[in-house]
Parts: sequence; structure tokens; C-alpha cells
Amino acid sequence: MTVSTLFVLTLSAAALWLYLLLGRGGFWRADQRLATLRNELRLWPAVVAVVPARNEAALLGCTLRSLRRQMYRGGLTIVLVDDQSDDATPSVVQELAAGPGHPIDLVSGQAPPPGWAGKVWAMAQGVDRAREIAPAARYLWFTDADIEHDPDVLARLVQQAERDRIDLVSTMVMLHCRGFWERLLVPAFVFFFQKLYPFPYVNSPATSVAAAAGGSMLVRRGGLDAAGGLAAIGGTLIDDCALGALLKRHGRIWLGLTKSSRSLRAYGLGGVWATVTRTAFTELDHSLLRLLGAVAAMALLYLVPVAGLLLGFLHAQPAATACAALGWIGMTVAYGPTLRLYHQPLLLGLLLPVVAVLYLLMTLDSARKWRPRVGRPPRWSSSTDWRT
Repeated sequence: MTVSTLFVLTLSAAALWLYLLLGRGGFWRADQRLATLRNELRLWPAVVAVVPARNEAALLGCTLRSLRRQMYRGGLTIVLVDDQSDDATPSVVQELAAGPGHPIDLVSGQAPPPGWAGKVWAMAQGVDRAREIAPAARYLWFTDADIEHDPDVLARLVQQAERDRIDLVSTMVMLHCRGFWERLLVPAFVFFFQKLYPFPYVNSPATSVAAAAGGSMLVRRGGLDAAGGLAAIGGTLIDDCALGALLKRHGRIWLGLTKSSRSLRAYGLGGVWATVTRTAFTELDHSLLRLLGAVAAMALLYLVPVAGLLLGFLHAQPAATACAALGWIGMTVAYGPTLRLYHQPLLLGLLLPVVAVLYLLMTLDSARKWRPRVGRPPRWSSSTDWRT
């Protein structure tokens, strides 16, 4: 590699990190948070929580109880859609329904019709049941069966929606982050997602950027109906972002981070890898050109600063070395707030280039495994549903 080429690459990487730090909505600050509960509403509207569940018997004891214990004064009904589980999910739900708390209605899910993705179809069946048992409910709260919520979460979601007249309020819940691989990979997943969909842009009516986090989504039923309902996104695999895009075309949406809702599902390297390979190439619209662009961008942002620092030092190129160092410092600074969110040491930010390589390999593996779906709808598996 020539001296000029090395300098141009390292300078480009440093310039891109400067842009990411100063522009793109300041996504890296991780400061889009749900407002503190103030109990300022005079009338709290009724809500139906829709919980699609498939083989979740092991977790429902914690997660479903957290829904039943919501301190919400507007009326809450829980509709759990059992999506053809082959474990003890139905019996666990029935047992929990006999205890104290908000009422639970169990729906036995049916196989999806042509053109519907499995999870979206389960959600749609929950919406249909909500219309029957609570026709006056103003909001639908879509939440995954592996998510545990603090008792004030629903009230805070409704407060945000009512105060700012928002059709979709969603929060990216705290993902399980305990073992070595989760500590290494989980904060980076959240960081990359914020970079791809800057939350301040998502929350601004002035931009077209739209996204959502499927683990917890409060949706104004009138807004959903006006946008065509879940049928408008029936065939999508990445249902949360599709729902965010749909509703932002018709109203306002909001996406933020929270520590008050937590995923109880452990992943490890295998779980993370399965999740990313399931959705990464879909995020790129199954486009080889976009895949090549993503590989080039990841390499420039995360690999060039490391390689440039080593090569610049070895070949006594101070300008390239300085630019590479600035790039590496830039990425470490940007990663800091997300590491703090997950209570991880800031020095872990120095390993972000290594983590980026792993995610790059997962993305390539996603493209390798992709096959066109002909005549069959995509299924869903909550064990690899990470948009939480």
C-alpha cells in the first residue's frame, strides 16, 4: 500500500467518525429515554397488551406476572396468543390467569395464511381478539413473551403517547448481557442499531427515518387502523421496523432506550449469530450491491483505523498514524455511552474493531444462507427475535 493511499484511507475513516460524532443526530449519546412518570393525565385510556408467544413456558412465569402487576389506572387487558406451541405454554398461561392482577385472555393461534409472516399473524390474531373483548381500548401494547417490565412501564408509555400525540412509542429493552460473548456483542448490537436508525431522526417529524423495537411497542389503535392495520406489513420478517415506517407515514412515532424493561433470554455467541444471520441480509433488501457497500463501510470505519495505526507506525508515516489514531479514538468515544448503559468498562470500546469483524462475518453468513421464499411465509422464533 502506498503512502498516499494509506493516508487517504485513514483520513477518510477519521473524517467519517468526526461526522458521526458531530452529525447524524448525535445517535451515539444514547439519550433518547422514556420520560419519568408524572401522573399528569386526568383520564388514563384503556389498553390491551398483545403478547405473541411460541414455546415460552420457561419464561412466562416472570414476564406475564410483570404485565399483570402493572400499576396502570386506565384498565389493562392482556391477550396472549399461543402460536402453536409444543411445550407447556397454554397450561402455564391458564395457571397464571387464575392469580391476582390484570385479566389474561388466551388465544389459540392458527397457522398463518399465504402472504403472512408467522409473528405478524400472531400479533394480528391478538388485535382481532382485542377488538372483541375491549372495543373501546385506545392503545395496543405489543410486547414479547420474554420481556419483563417494571410496574410503571405501561403508564410511562401511555404518558409519552398522550402528551405528544404519538401513534407509536417503542423502547429497546435491556438485552441479556452477562456472559463473555454477550458482554462483547450485545452493547455493540445496540450501538450499531442506533447508528443505522438514529433515534433522534426516528423521533423527528422532519425526517423520513423510521424504526421501532419489537420487544415493547405501544400503538394507538386509531393510527394503526388509518395506516391499514397489520395487514399492510403482513409479509415482513422485520416487523417492528416495518411497523415504524408504516405509522410514521401517517403520524408521529418515538423510539428510545430503557432500563425498565429487560429481556430474560440468554443468547451467547450462537444465539447472537443466529439472530443476525436471520435478519441482516433482509435489512439490505437481499441486494448484493448493498452487501458490498456495507462491507466496505464497516471495513473503512472499524478496520482501517487499526490497520492504519499499525502500518503507519511501522512505516514511519506520522500523518497516517495520527489520522488512524483519531479514528480509533472517535469510535471509542462514540461507543462509550452505550457501554455505560450496559454497565460495561469503557476500555471494552477498544475492542470494537474486533466486534465489528464478527458482525461483518455474521452479515456475510446471512447472505450465504439466504434462499428466496417461494410459496411459504416466513416463520418467527422468539428465541432469535432480537429487535427487543
